[in-house]
Amino acid sequence: MSEIEQQVYDQPTNGHSDAADGSDEQQVFTEETYAVAPLTLRALVSSKEAGVIIGKQGKNVADMREATGVKAGVSKPVPGVHDRVLTVTGTLEGVAKAYAMAAQTLIDSPPPTAVPIANNSTTIRLLVAHSQMGTIIGRQGSKIKQIQDDCSVRMVASKDILPGSTERIVEVHGVADAIRLAVWEIGKCLVEDWQRGTTTILYNPQAKEFGTSSSANSSTRARTGNPADFDGVNDSSSGGNGPEQTQNIAIPADMVGCIIGRGGTKIQDIRRVSGARISIAKQPHDESGERMFTIRGTADENERALFLLYEQLENEKVRRQMEQENVDQELEQE
Repeated sequence: MSEIEQQVYDQPTNGHSDAADGSDEQQVFTEETYAVAPLTLRALVSSKEAGVIIGKQGKNVADMREATGVKAGVSKPVPGVHDRVLTVTGTLEGVAKAYAMAAQTLIDSPPPTAVPIANNSTTIRLLVAHSQMGTIIGRQGSKIKQIQDDCSVRMVASKDILPGSTERIVEVHGVADAIRLAVWEIGKCLVEDWQRGTTTILYNPQAKEFGTSSSANSSTRARTGNPADFDGVNDSSSGGNGPEQTQNIAIPADMVGCIIGRGGTKIQDIRRVSGARISIAKQPHDESGERMFTIRGTADENERALFLLYEQLENEKVRRQMEQENVDQELEQE
């Protein structure tokens, strides 16, 4: 596993097969196809939890790999940083079982500083792309409520985007088998909604340094999401207040206008506030109709630009949802 955990998805990922290129038909999933769909799912763990999950001489994580067929590993510790990242890659069924095993290990051998929890339960902090969070939460929270009820877990979706990334945390609390069921359901959402995750910038726990960017020297990497090694893509050059980085994100066609704004006012504001240069492709980059936005700047500038872009998207989604709800209410009153 690479030390650099901050990566950018720029290829079709979880659950997607390129064999269907050129076809407008959406893949129909069954429980059998879900089970074998490829998925990479990451979770934030404390350093002490990481030690328990890995086990003495790596025994626990080796057992996990053997029992589930997944690739699993924990990012290297960073001095002064409390958290590390557990990455599990495999089939959806294998990933769900692997997280259940990790949960059971934490229940059986809780870290020394862990607060005792009743009912043999624990909490797994999954890392989910901000752009895919809506699929897990559902309209007015319907999907996340259904998962909680069906799987007997408690879930909390963080509203904050993690620094230097476009990921948020979804906490899943319950017994090991309930966590397996919840990860299975969450994984199904991610497999179905793989396209929204193709531009995710992964969270990389790093120490904060005074006067410098914590990710200024990080390279931008591409991840396939399939059970394979990550392929690096470094498109940075020196200059300015740190190396310049280039990041591409695909924006749904029906959302491009709300980001550009009337007369280009909104995109100009994002450029001005972030300091990044943002160019927009004139033509869709594939059959989906999505337009490619290219962001160039230092790590801090790109982080601000991405945050502002995603914030604008979320605001527009909320506005449209409220508008639709008002229309529905008017129709009911007629």
